[in-house]
Amino acid sequence: MPTKIKSLRIPTPDGQADAFAAFPDDGERHPGVLMYADAFGIRPVVREMARELAGHGYYVLVPNFLYRHGPTPVVDLPEYIGEEARPAVVAQVMPLIEAHTAERTQRDADAYLGFLTSRPEVGAGPVAVTGYCIGGLLAMRTAAAHPGQVAALAAFHGPVGVDGPDGFSKLTAQVHLGHAETDLTPEALGELNQALDAAGVDHTSEIYPGTVHGFTMSDTDAFSASGLKLHWDRLLPLLDRTLLGR
Repeated sequence: MPTKIKSLRIPTPDGQADAFAAFPDDGERHPGVLMYADAFGIRPVVREMARELAGHGYYVLVPNFLYRHGPTPVVDLPEYIGEEARPAVVAQVMPLIEAHTAERTQRDADAYLGFLTSRPEVGAGPVAVTGYCIGGLLAMRTAAAHPGQVAALAAFHGPVGVDGPDGFSKLTAQVHLGHAETDLTPEALGELNQALDAAGVDHTSEIYPGTVHGFTMSDTDAFSASGLKLHWDRLLPLLDRTLLGR
C-alpha cells in the first residue's frame, strides 16, 4: 500500500513536540497507532519502520518525546551506531532519558493521543501504542493511563517492569512484550508474566531467541534480522485483531 510521511508539531502543556506521521496515501481513514522510538530517537530507520507499519493500513504517529531538549535530532548520531560509537551516544542520551519522568510521560501521552485521534486521516475507535527500548516503557505508561482508549500495546526490548505490578493494574489493552535475551533471564520473565497474569492482563510475553538489547534497529550493532521479523510476526496480528477486527 503506498504511503506518505508528513512532518508535524504536537502542542503539549510544556511546548511543542516535533513529530512525523506515516499513513496510507489513499484518502481513507485508518486506525491510529502511537509509536515511541528508542532512546536514540527519530532517524531514518524509525521512519522506515513507521512507513512499513503504515503500509498495512495504519496511521502511525511518532513524536520526538525528548522535545524539551530540542528538535530531532536531539543528539548527533552516526549513520551506524556500532560498538565504538555507542558509549558516547548513550552518555549523551541517558541524562535526557532520566529527566523524562513519569509525570512528563503522562502529560505528553494525553497530548499525543488527543492529537492522534483528531487527525482527519484517523478513523474513530480505539488506538494502539507501540514502543522500543525506553519507548516500550513510555508505551506501557500510556496504555495504563488510557485504558478505555488503547486497545493494543506492544513493547520491544523495553524496561516494561520498572513500575512494578502497579504499572499493570490499569491495563485493559491486549499486550505483547518482546524481550531481548540480554534484557531478561527466564526466571525474571516468569516473574513478569506472573505479575501480568495476576493483574488480569491479556498478554503474550516472550524472550526472542538470540537477541540483544536493541535488536529491532537495523542501524545498530544490536540488530537481529530474525528478531525484527519475529517482531512483525507478533505486532501485525495483534493490531489486526484489536484495531481491524480481523
